[in-house]
Amino acid sequence: MPRWKIWLMASRPRTLPAAVAPVLVGTALPATMGTFRVGVFIAALVGALFIQIGTNLSNDYSDARRGADTEDRLGPVRVTAGGLVPPKQVLQGVYVAFGLAVLCGVYLIVQSGWELLIIGVLSIAAGVLYTGGPKPYGYEGLGEVFVFLFFGIVAVAGSTFAQLEEFPSEAFLLAVPVGLLASAILVVNNVRDLDTDRRVGKRTSAVRLGRARTRAMFAVMVYGAFVTAPLAILSDPLELWLFLPWLALPLAAKLVRTVRNHADGPTLNGALAATGQLQLVFCVLLAAGILAS
Repeated sequence: MPRWKIWLMASRPRTLPAAVAPVLVGTALPATMGTFRVGVFIAALVGALFIQIGTNLSNDYSDARRGADTEDRLGPVRVTAGGLVPPKQVLQGVYVAFGLAVLCGVYLIVQSGWELLIIGVLSIAAGVLYTGGPKPYGYEGLGEVFVFLFFGIVAVAGSTFAQLEEFPSEAFLLAVPVGLLASAILVVNNVRDLDTDRRVGKRTSAVRLGRARTRAMFAVMVYGAFVTAPLAILSDPLELWLFLPWLALPLAAKLVRTVRNHADGPTLNGALAATGQLQLVFCVLLAAGILAS
């Protein structure tokens, strides 16, 4: 396999919509207020992508060290555990990805304020400590909570702040559905890996709750995104355009059925990719609804 394909696989492209989506929503709100800075938008988007890639590489490296990525796992091959890339090189990839994210962050701090330094530091720390450090929170069933916070609330509100240099309340309301769908991506991953995670002592939410309740949680998260999307109308008259994401409901319903009725690796790998695609479609529609309001 060509080297570039190995590194592309290591970056886990199926998860990257979780980085793009909140920046789109967080930037659309300031645009309706007459503020759109192209350079800031690009830096926020690229920085978010490299934080996601750095998190994925860190997860690949840390899970291999802890023995969590075994040969019988149902997901795609991990480059460290699979011997495709030496651990030292994967760790170097982590440093490069987060280093590029820091460069984007420096530009954003200069343009918009020191508050983004705190957001950047906490986001990178959350990425590393997901499966790294002495007590990784991903091994304690807290992964979805942190994804909701950092790929929902923090990412959307941070993207809005980068443009406006303030935190309007609407940004936090609009971040809720974004965070729910980002967390749903991780839920599919954990449902797929439930049996192997249990065997290696990785106590994800799926291991703690069991397959049936985790599938129910997935449905609540997906449909909850559609329910919460229009809530910003309550604090600001963004009109009925915030119901635009409901056009994606048929995709959501099909996805919920797939996760509820299947446990095999290939189907759930496809469902994981489809959840990322759903989040992107949903957030494009949400951003369009915000701009149209």
